[in-house]
Amino acid sequence: MKIIIGLGNPDVEYQYTRHNVGFLVIDEITSRYKIHLSIKRCYSLLGEGNIHNERVLLVKPLTYMNRSGKAVKSILDTLNLFSTNLIVIHDDIDIPLGRIKKKLRGGDAGHKGIRSIIEYIGTGDFSRIRIGVGRPSKGEDPSEYVLKTIPDSEYESIRESINKAVEEIEKII
Repeated sequence: MKIIIGLGNPDVEYQYTRHNVGFLVIDEITSRYKIHLSIKRCYSLLGEGNIHNERVLLVKPLTYMNRSGKAVKSILDTLNLFSTNLIVIHDDIDIPLGRIKKKLRGGDAGHKGIRSIIEYIGTGDFSRIRIGVGRPSKGEDPSEYVLKTIPDSEYESIRESINKAVEEIEKII
């Protein structure tokens, strides 16, 4: 079973921010594959289903981004699975808007959600889909930048990235 985790913040005020693109990818998968997120467990909202005949668990952690590791560790421990079963989707300000990158393992590259996961599970040995949200303007705080609502002028690029991310997940599966 693959565990597909979209990183974000659970409050409605963050729903359409750059920091929540991981959640938006999960939303797209639920729509395409008719998988309902209806289980609250392991500090997360979960949904089980199939993608190309492969069993998957879709996850939106209900912890805030910087505490994502708590939810991920709980899921791995509860299901007795390994980090190699994980595909984590998250925003990345070091990737240009509209682009994505796949990473099979490694460090956190400054992303606090990924840092939390690595700290909780003790390894960086998991797949990631990094979605480019562009860089903040000179002098703009990166934390404030990623927590701003996605402007209309960027929404189409983000939408394309979400579709590319789903395609990459399908390839991994």
